[in-house]
Amino acid sequence: MADMIRRVDYFYIDTPNKPGECACALTALKDAGIKLLAFSGFPKGRRAQLDFIPADPAAFVKAAKKAGWTLSAKKSGFLIQGKDRVGAVAEVLGRLAEVRINVTAIDAVSAGAGRYGAILWVKPPDLRRAAKALGIR
Repeated sequence: MADMIRRVDYFYIDTPNKPGECACALTALKDAGIKLLAFSGFPKGRRAQLDFIPADPAAFVKAAKKAGWTLSAKKSGFLIQGKDRVGAVAEVLGRLAEVRINVTAIDAVSAGAGRYGAILWVKPPDLRRAAKALGIR
């Protein structure tokens, strides 16, 4: 089975970097029935950045407005899912390296049951070339 790689939209919010902030944000989305394809959170100075990759971006934006969040502009990245194997992520990154695209960030995990997943970001000017290198039409 080949890896499934697709371009996805994502948004982020800045929050206080204190206990419970992330749980509150994710609970608000759960209560609104928003499905996430991926999520990432990390400290950013004295605050935190929460990145959301929603299955339905329009519904996500609506729920975020209802929650009173200040969303970033819509941004794009890549969601990768595939059969877990030695070197899986190296293969993906190698395809980008071959065309001299620098990866801004990547988070990858073993998903269990022989599967893995990753979210990958490149600079906006590189999105089209990255998609081509990753085999996205």
